[in-house]
Amino acid sequence: MTALLLHRIHFAFTITFHYLFPQLTMGLALLIVVLKSVALAKRDERYDKAARFWARVFAVNFLLGVVTGIPMEFQFGTNWSEFSRRTGGIIGQPLAMEGIFTFFLESTFLGLFLFGEKRLSKLAHLGSAFMVCLGSWMSGFFIIVTDAWMQHPVAYQPGPNGTFVLTSFWGLLMNPWAWLQYAHNMCGAVVTACFVMMAVGAFYLLGHRDETYGRLFVKVGVIAGLIACIVQIFPTGDLHGRYVAKHQPTAIAGMEGLFHTEKGAPIVLMGQPDVEHQRIDNPLAVNRVLSFLIYGTTKAEVKGLDAYPQDQWPTALPLLYYSYHIMAGLGTYFAALMVIAAFLLWRGTLYRTRWVLWPMLLSFPLPYIANTAGWMTAELGRQPWLVYGLMRVSEGYSTHVSSGNSLFTLLGFLGMYSLLSILWVVMVYRFIDEGPEKHAAHARPIAVTA
Repeated sequence: MTALLLHRIHFAFTITFHYLFPQLTMGLALLIVVLKSVALAKRDERYDKAARFWARVFAVNFLLGVVTGIPMEFQFGTNWSEFSRRTGGIIGQPLAMEGIFTFFLESTFLGLFLFGEKRLSKLAHLGSAFMVCLGSWMSGFFIIVTDAWMQHPVAYQPGPNGTFVLTSFWGLLMNPWAWLQYAHNMCGAVVTACFVMMAVGAFYLLGHRDETYGRLFVKVGVIAGLIACIVQIFPTGDLHGRYVAKHQPTAIAGMEGLFHTEKGAPIVLMGQPDVEHQRIDNPLAVNRVLSFLIYGTTKAEVKGLDAYPQDQWPTALPLLYYSYHIMAGLGTYFAALMVIAAFLLWRGTLYRTRWVLWPMLLSFPLPYIANTAGWMTAELGRQPWLVYGLMRVSEGYSTHVSSGNSLFTLLGFLGMYSLLSILWVVMVYRFIDEGPEKHAAHARPIAVTA
């Protein structure tokens, strides 16, 4: 394998593994604020204990997110030094703000939330939870601003020696691509947190233990999950898809497996892309739907890959196609499950309906798969560009780092992250097995005046 390919595999592995943790912390941060708010409004100790329980899970994920995130940023200099040299004046600013401002904001108030409950009033403790959530969500925003500039470069001008110079910091932050991508991404994070919370609740209910908290976790997870799943599809997913179609038409064509320009283009629900013969084998398609989804009319023409030079096509078309369809298919499943669960919750039968509780329990890994597939769709769709329209992937890697060095460090990360995975599973399972009541005695009762 070439050094370029190994650098790409190396970064893909580290960033995919890293994002397993922030997506849960960003979603849990919001749900913890909800639990603390309800506890304060209703003066209900159950919600306070639930927030305390999930804060422990949050802390473990936050720790592993930090541990796995730091090496990833160093890779910009080790594996992608030419990319860093040319674009550092732009992407360095949001990355620095994420590291300096939002990380310290989140970590400082996380310490107050975890260890200051006895010393803070209830209102102040809620405030610390809100600040943790704010720091977590701001961190996600600055990371996405960086990625959005690579997807849709704005507010720049060419500099000396092939570099790019930022012309407006506010133009960088207000990149329309960033806001659409951010909204869609954060909905995905909330979906992950909701499914994890529901899974734990279903585990308790099916095991006939901690049923008070099992019902609470299921209730909060279903209500928040239903809202997040709907918003994930419309408007965030719809608007982001239209924006991608406008600015990265080859990405949309690759995602849909549309090799030839068509009026009234169909949407392919299932099928296998055959790049050599430029067709979809065994297609299950719905006529004219793709034209309607992108342009609002069933008669619109959608440009296929044949409308563009082949050297501008996404370089991993089959993987792009399957990633997109996995993401979209799982998103549809999430929405359907949430609608059924919400209906049974409204009817008052959800907590004893085992045929729904079992899918809720077993589905907790699926949002991780969907979010990973979604990020793969975004990044593979941008190929062969590292910065869309400005810099190709082949121009950005570190030419002085050999394939042997890259492979050696990749194997090292594989081993180290395997150990971290085992540690995470053991710690989180221990928290779940102990239950929310384990550390309830260490906190002040809810009756204390804020």
